[in-house]
Amino acid sequence: MDKTDNKEVDLLKLENQLCFSIYAASRLMTRMYQPYLDDLGITYPQYLVLLILWEKEGIGVNEIACKLYLNTNTVTPLLKRMEQLDIIKRIKCCEDERKVLIYLTDKGKSSKTKAQQIPIDMATNLECDMEKAMGLKKELDNLIGRMLK
Repeated sequence: MDKTDNKEVDLLKLENQLCFSIYAASRLMTRMYQPYLDDLGITYPQYLVLLILWEKEGIGVNEIACKLYLNTNTVTPLLKRMEQLDIIKRIKCCEDERKVLIYLTDKGKSSKTKAQQIPIDMATNLECDMEKAMGLKKELDNLIGRMLK
């Protein structure tokens, strides 16, 4: 067996896979969020939708799906469930009835106050330096951008 064979084998070790590190970090991060989300009575994907709507309401399903890098057929059932929980309301657009706009209910708006502490607590739990965290986020955003090409 020559050196190139060893390199090929090493490349196939789980510990050498970038995809696995990203996958594991994602799962573990979601798990860390779980107690906070349980207090809000929502799931992690619902939290992501709320983050979008706390920034700007009255946006379409397509825009939400785009921001989350998801298909609308994945986002629609998620939004329906949030509507059943009285977190959001879906309203047909006056100009184009095929388009549905998403708004927060009072419950959805008030959950923002409860959620304010989550990023602070998460940074503390991770013993995370904000500068390093933002650098890592920037690298991941660049990676996502390259993957979307």
